[in-house]
Amino acid sequence: MLALILQLPEHTAPANALDLRETGIQLTYLAACVLFILGLYSLTKPARAQRGMQLAAVGMLLAIIGTLLHRDIVRFEWIIGGLLLGTAIGYPLGMFVPMTAMPQRIAVSHMFGALAATLVGVAEYQLHHGGPPRATMAALGFEVLFGALTITGSFMAFGKLQGFITGTPVTWKGQNAINLTLFAATFGIFVYLVVSPDHPVLFYAMVAMSLAIGVLMVLPIGGADMPVVVSLLNSYAGLAASATGFAIGNTVLIICGALDGASGFLLSVLMSKAMNRSFGNVLFGAFGAAPTGSAAAEIGDRTVRSVSAEDVAVQLAYARQVIVVPGYGMAVAQCQHQVRELATLVEKRGGEFKYAIHPVAGRMPGHMNVLLAEANVPYDRLYDLEEINDQFEQADVVLVIGANDVVNPAAKTDPGSPIFGMPILNVDQAQSVIVLKRSMAAGYSGVENELFYHPRTSMLFGDAKSSLQQLISDIKEV
Repeated sequence: MLALILQLPEHTAPANALDLRETGIQLTYLAACVLFILGLYSLTKPARAQRGMQLAAVGMLLAIIGTLLHRDIVRFEWIIGGLLLGTAIGYPLGMFVPMTAMPQRIAVSHMFGALAATLVGVAEYQLHHGGPPRATMAALGFEVLFGALTITGSFMAFGKLQGFITGTPVTWKGQNAINLTLFAATFGIFVYLVVSPDHPVLFYAMVAMSLAIGVLMVLPIGGADMPVVVSLLNSYAGLAASATGFAIGNTVLIICGALDGASGFLLSVLMSKAMNRSFGNVLFGAFGAAPTGSAAAEIGDRTVRSVSAEDVAVQLAYARQVIVVPGYGMAVAQCQHQVRELATLVEKRGGEFKYAIHPVAGRMPGHMNVLLAEANVPYDRLYDLEEINDQFEQADVVLVIGANDVVNPAAKTDPGSPIFGMPILNVDQAQSVIVLKRSMAAGYSGVENELFYHPRTSMLFGDAKSSLQQLISDIKEV
């Protein structure tokens, strides 16, 4: 019956049936928006994060159902094909992509979302022969401008994170001036099209220039700033989706896109603050380098102290307070379960085990929280920087597992360091610091870590997972 109603011309369908269907659509959209908001709110606490994702997923399902009930849909072949194709692509991305590659996966998701918004914008423009009304043109122009630059920008971010595009900043003389001029010219075309929409050549020129802006915008940004860039691109994708909603008159797209855009922007601001960096410095400062592969244990007249797993096991066995600082190296080694087992052994011997989470630890916000949650680490053992920093002085042992820039004392002591002023975890104040690391390689900022040469620091070289397994075995024998 529903299919027959959808296929009837508007004037032949009963008025009460149309009104009832429209009411159902709007109620479904309202429920979806409420679930989106509740889901976003739930993500603010690790204990509620899983529930938040489930609420948002149900909200998206309701939004799709509401859209499929729209009276303008008369054929479902392409829609069903798109749903099947999207499921075939999305399920493996969600189930089989490892946590180490999650930032890249998120960048790809932003690219697909922006691509959808841009294609809708192009299709809507083509439907209006003689050019759309000015208000519609403003929404379409905003949609394709931000959508197109997000497509290429997200792909560039994906490439830098994946490693097939260099993680070091790519710069040249006059780069910022060229980028700003290109953006100004693109925005000028956008304004002109709003005034005089019937210029298809200019419209497609704007799309092409926006694609170029996305490439040129991300090229000069180094690996250390990729989390901020990915979050900012998420905001752009949300703005493009919201503009799509205005262009096609879809309420749920307007609200959902606005939520995405605002939350992505706020997250970018918070991450910039956590690194003591401004947006201008992130976008135009060409800061951050891909990590080098140096395995030297001695640089100049400075040496590091290497320690054996057996010696570390003795320290941990008799420690009263142990703090773990996880980093991207823990994600690479996939050793969160070994960390949890080690914590259990220390606690059985009367010690206290805590986890210090820096706001930008790993390669995306919440990266470490998700990994530790996989190992069933209690949420009340996870401490933010502000909560844990004054407790390092009382810690007997601090284990730094694959973290680098977020524990570098140069951020506090060296005014000439590029990371000076960045809030860090005060691990250098602990009685003993053990760094689990493969080599002496720098972090994503490319800055040498002064912590490695600290008199209370010892380096346990090797794969973090193997090292932790050895520690677990040795503690059992103490």
